[in-house]
Amino acid sequence: MRILTWVKPTDSQIHIWNYFGAIKPMMQLAEKFKDAEIFLFLANMHGFTYVHDGKEIKQNSLNVLKLYAACGVDMKRFIIYNPAEIPGHAQLNWVLTCLTHMGFMERMHSYKEALDKGNAKNISVGTFCYPILMAADILLYDTDIVPVGKDQKQHVEYARDIAIKFNAAYGETFKIPDVYTQEDVWLILWIDGRKMSKSYNNYIWLLDDEKTILKRVKQIPTSTQTVEEPKNPDECNVYKICKLFLTPEEDEILRKRYQAGGLSYKDAKDYLYEKIIAFVQPIQKKYAEISDQEIIDLVKKNTQKVNELAQKKIENVYKKVGFTL
Repeated sequence: MRILTWVKPTDSQIHIWNYFGAIKPMMQLAEKFKDAEIFLFLANMHGFTYVHDGKEIKQNSLNVLKLYAACGVDMKRFIIYNPAEIPGHAQLNWVLTCLTHMGFMERMHSYKEALDKGNAKNISVGTFCYPILMAADILLYDTDIVPVGKDQKQHVEYARDIAIKFNAAYGETFKIPDVYTQEDVWLILWIDGRKMSKSYNNYIWLLDDEKTILKRVKQIPTSTQTVEEPKNPDECNVYKICKLFLTPEEDEILRKRYQAGGLSYKDAKDYLYEKIIAFVQPIQKKYAEISDQEIIDLVKKNTQKVNELAQKKIENVYKKVGFTL
């Protein structure tokens, strides 16, 4: 079995939601499928739709991969590679692009949202065709499972549709990947009750200092209930975030404190702050110990290995579409 996922270097850091929404579920999936081969690709070509500064793309890529390692991602188990250095990704992307109709692409959520906002003319062609490149990334390696959140699910469904269409026209060529989602991940909210996001400016980076983290925690809105009043923890943003860092025993104790009354929101925030600091400090320490060159060497080694698989698939595809004479 082969599982495929990716990390997109559009930022120099990773925020806490990324850990609980992507990294932790990915490591849990690896634990669940102990014998599976796990491909983790650096989606820098995808990131280029947002970031056009070459130095920034490169440094973001190194920083994010170092953070993945610092968060506990097994760099021996996960095959981390760079598609930009594997010609097969661009080659397959072109083949699939030529076989995909405009009407099919115009159904993409991101494109429809841009239309609704009157921004369709400002979308780059690369952004519009983004799902086709993602399909190439997935289909190139006979992927069995693609773990995604709800906002990425449509991309995998597009890959499935494109693969089915190609297979019908040229014979069995691509494996049809299955989508794997974890619904509970999307219950994670942040300081303003929305999903943690750079666009909402409501996030905490894993590498933020203590002062910045404390400022963010203090910004979490709470109700006007007095200290003495019993409170429903499930209606409190502070509790919802804090729960991410708690053991079942710690969670039970905190819930009882909310329900009994006598817990101030200041105390709840102080407790959350302590939990966040205890969580990020080991990550920050390990991050500082990982060199850029260590990541570069690992990715180059894996890229060479994966490229052999990609070449075989492209040879098969090119033969079927008539590119090979």
